[in-house]
Amino acid sequence: MTATLIPPVHAAADKPAHRDSNVLRWLGAYTASMVGDNVYYLALSWAAVQAGTPSQAGLVMAVSAVPRALLMLGGGVVADRFGPRRVVIGSDAVRCAAVLTVAALLFAASPGLWLLALLAVLFGTVDAVFMPAVGALPARVTGRDQLARVQGMRGLAIRFANVVGAPLGGLGVALGGAAAAFGLAGLLIAVSVPLLVSVRMRDLPTDVRTDVRTDLPTDVEVRGEAGGEAGPHPMGAAQDTACRATPWQDLRDGLRYVRGHRVLAPLLVAIALGDLGFVGPLNVGLTLLAEQRGWGASGMGWVLSGFGAGAGVAALLLTVRGRLPHAGRVAAASILAGSVAIGALAYAPSLVAAVGTALLVGLLAGLSGALCGALLQTQADPAYLGRVSSVAGIVSLGFAPLSMPLSAAAIGWWGTGPVFVTSATVCGLGGVVVLCSGPLRRAQLPR
Repeated sequence: MTATLIPPVHAAADKPAHRDSNVLRWLGAYTASMVGDNVYYLALSWAAVQAGTPSQAGLVMAVSAVPRALLMLGGGVVADRFGPRRVVIGSDAVRCAAVLTVAALLFAASPGLWLLALLAVLFGTVDAVFMPAVGALPARVTGRDQLARVQGMRGLAIRFANVVGAPLGGLGVALGGAAAAFGLAGLLIAVSVPLLVSVRMRDLPTDVRTDVRTDLPTDVEVRGEAGGEAGPHPMGAAQDTACRATPWQDLRDGLRYVRGHRVLAPLLVAIALGDLGFVGPLNVGLTLLAEQRGWGASGMGWVLSGFGAGAGVAALLLTVRGRLPHAGRVAAASILAGSVAIGALAYAPSLVAAVGTALLVGLLAGLSGALCGALLQTQADPAYLGRVSSVAGIVSLGFAPLSMPLSAAAIGWWGTGPVFVTSATVCGLGGVVVLCSGPLRRAQLPR
């Protein structure tokens, strides 16, 4: 499939992202895909519970994480080599076909857990290339000065998908069982494909780079996503071939690029610490806290709603403002203040206070997360964004979930208060990393 390229333009000439029809088509595709994902996971959970024991259902739900974690770094290489647009379109097409096939089989028969496990493995494998490509796509759709706003719009889309996806999945199950819910998920993912096909891609800018393997300065004109011919290479075709080389060399180059970058390296460490300290308390920990305090499922739902509302406000703020000054310092302050709020959540004297604290946690965590994501987008060379996004994905989806069973076990030993405070301390270390890194602390979003 051939992408339509538009020539690079100056940032000042770019439309605001929320008024750019090209960005809005991308956002519509992303939102449809995310809503479809939420419906899919609910359908998979329901079908697995109906077909097996709770432990077997849990195994089916968890099995997709293995290929996603193992293959995501390679998925970043695929996104950078073939272009994120092609990869996202192909990934959504495969996911759509797989989910609709399972829906048809469930309508016709009851194939059992093996089919659901196979679907989960396939979904996780495709996610390994889909997620890095999604992270690399915004830089091809709009100008650098709009990437922060796009990050806010993306956050709003995620919140919308979380709110709408579960009720839609429940409606599908109520009307036609798991098969209907899978069918609905497949159709929603299918909506994203024609929208993505209509999105116009920007060519990557021509930069004077340093080859990360040889440290030789090279005037590399990066190939556009449509596969057009690159400009002449002053060091000859042999050097160009060496720069592109094999996928394995591309992977090593990407890791070296991240490791040697003065902003991205500490930023990814800060993201890792923030996620490790955040995921446990706001998932397993909150459930156990609600049980201990007698809030029940409805009370936990109110606390989660408070968190979601706060995160949505943060995403809306970045969408409207487009950028915040002193992004590095604001991110550090948000992480530190958010970590204090996480620790305080375990000591909230009432459900109302817990909801208010969760609102503050969502606002601060959403703000710091959006700023970190925007800095990652704007600081990374677009030619490396797939690989940079894959490293960030490994941090968030590979390492952070490990904190959930550890948090549950620790709460059983020491109680919710000490574990929440410990998690808050880990999260706060992310803010300390930002403050201790001069380049990251002084990092700004482009105007």
